[in-house]
Amino acid sequence: MDDKLKILIIEENKIDRTTMYRTFTNASITRKTLKIVESKDAIDVLQNTSYDCIFLDNCLSTTQTLNLLRKISSLGILIPVVVLIENSDRGMIEKLIEAGATDYVNKSTLSPEILDLVTRNTIAIYQTKAQLTLANQKIQQNSQKIEQQKQQIYLQNLKLIEALQLKSQFLATISHELRTPMNAIIGFSQLLLRPKFGMLSHQQKQMIERILNNGKNLLILLNEVLEFSKLQAGNLNLKPEIFDISKLVKLIVEEMRSLAEAKKISIKVNINLQNCILYNDSLRLQQILEKLLSNAIKFTETGSIELKIAEIADNRIELAVEDTGIGIAVENIQHIFEAFRQLDQGTNRKFGGTGLGLPIVSALVNMMGGKITIESQLGKGSIFRVELPRQVSSISEREIRETNYDYPSNKLVNNQKEPDYKQEIHSKNKQR
Repeated sequence: MDDKLKILIIEENKIDRTTMYRTFTNASITRKTLKIVESKDAIDVLQNTSYDCIFLDNCLSTTQTLNLLRKISSLGILIPVVVLIENSDRGMIEKLIEAGATDYVNKSTLSPEILDLVTRNTIAIYQTKAQLTLANQKIQQNSQKIEQQKQQIYLQNLKLIEALQLKSQFLATISHELRTPMNAIIGFSQLLLRPKFGMLSHQQKQMIERILNNGKNLLILLNEVLEFSKLQAGNLNLKPEIFDISKLVKLIVEEMRSLAEAKKISIKVNINLQNCILYNDSLRLQQILEKLLSNAIKFTETGSIELKIAEIADNRIELAVEDTGIGIAVENIQHIFEAFRQLDQGTNRKFGGTGLGLPIVSALVNMMGGKITIESQLGKGSIFRVELPRQVSSISEREIRETNYDYPSNKLVNNQKEPDYKQEIHSKNKQR
């Protein structure tokens, strides 16, 4: 703090003016200006000259002193004010501070040393308060800006959600509309290939087979877009049932084997379960496995693919699809489940598709209360691990017991024919 201070004393009593002047003269603070005025001249002086501190004598009535303090404050004159009081009336002091006084000092204890201390403390207190006020103003301004930004973000989110809904609706509509003519193309192509429609030349047969294959591929893409749109809109629900996962896996692998054999890739299956019976959506589980296996076949040029199913803790199972394919770079793994994203985005990319296969798998796994993870090394292959509950949450233990099937401890023994669970449940409900 600069010791060369500009001090203003507002004092009515001439004798007290002289006393105050002497006291300041004997104080250790260096004064640049020391001016003493009566209260009637105080406002004019303050409006024309800036001061570092004001000493206001309360020899006037308390009401007049309070009015003067409020006047100084209302005019925006930002100067610390010390009020000189005759007695330590707590109520009066609180009113003075509330009206704008920074500090007070009892006239009977006034000395050069106390005056020096009070002056420095008052200016320091005032500066601290001013800094706090400024900081609060900045905080309020920042809070307002943050609130405005939050509102803008909220409005932008609403627009994005609306755009996403429109996009999903459009994709669903266009996919649905395209499926009808595509099914017709596939159907007529299959009819033309039947012998009863006449003999076709080799070239004609090749052309129709090409139409049929391309139609099937396009229908698969349309179905993926339609399914993804339904998932985004929340219009896809699980339909759980009791089924044998080992039988489901064998069926899926047999269907996929021809694709693998065309690339001279072997598919191995390793099921290590104490009980192969699950209560889940078998159709959605089939989709998950088909997409993971087809993905592995697509990106594997040589080697093998292995499907492993094993028990894990908390009545859950793990399905792992391991391949010896091209693998995924570390920086790309975080994007692997993003919709419409493919690692090769070029128009001449080697591997086709919509980029929706893995996002659909991830969404279905989440619906089932599971999780999916990936381990991959570029040039060495990938492992997709799917963790699923044996029993989806939409069925209670009571309902399972009512099927009269000891789940999950019961299992097929000595190749016995498994019971018809749906028929059994139907019979139980009929008996009720």
